[in-house]
Amino acid sequence: MMQMCARIGGSLLALLLALPVAATSVDDLPGDSVYRVAAELSDQSGQALAFADAAGNVRLASMFYASCGYVCPLLIEQIRGIETQLDDEQKQRLRVLLISLDPARDTPDALATLALERGLDLQRWTLARPQPGDLRKLSAVLGVQYRQLDDGEVNHSTVISLLDAKGRILAQTSKLGAKPDPGFVEAVRAALSAATP
Repeated sequence: MMQMCARIGGSLLALLLALPVAATSVDDLPGDSVYRVAAELSDQSGQALAFADAAGNVRLASMFYASCGYVCPLLIEQIRGIETQLDDEQKQRLRVLLISLDPARDTPDALATLALERGLDLQRWTLARPQPGDLRKLSAVLGVQYRQLDDGEVNHSTVISLLDAKGRILAQTSKLGAKPDPGFVEAVRAALSAATP
């Protein structure tokens, strides 16, 4: 389901490599890993990253854009709501990756500003923008539909994917609301329990 985001100033960020993790070669990833998609990103600090650098942690991944005034803030709050359903140890091990649907405007400064405004834990959250040529393949692998509108808005779906440490999609949800999707929260807990600390 496509939802419209209104534009507002702001942005978000976090570090993909927040914890030391052994470098993962794409050749070591399973065939169904989303990280096998070759894509280059840059985070809120302007650091260049390969999409595969996100491997190594259980992660929630979705797509957004920083100036969105309605749906994307709800998406961020939904992820934060999922985090509140976890115990402290689980929360510390969960990582979040939000990839911009508006890389031209979502500069590192815009992403960093959004992260500050939203009070995001930059040790666990990463906001990143892809190279424009990589946007379509990232949205396809994460199941996010989007359409750029003439007024600069981005009409897009709100899929949140739960990825294991090797980038396999374990569960997805599109529910936004006052309470997180209980089945999705249970999937997050199970993934974190199954992952070796």
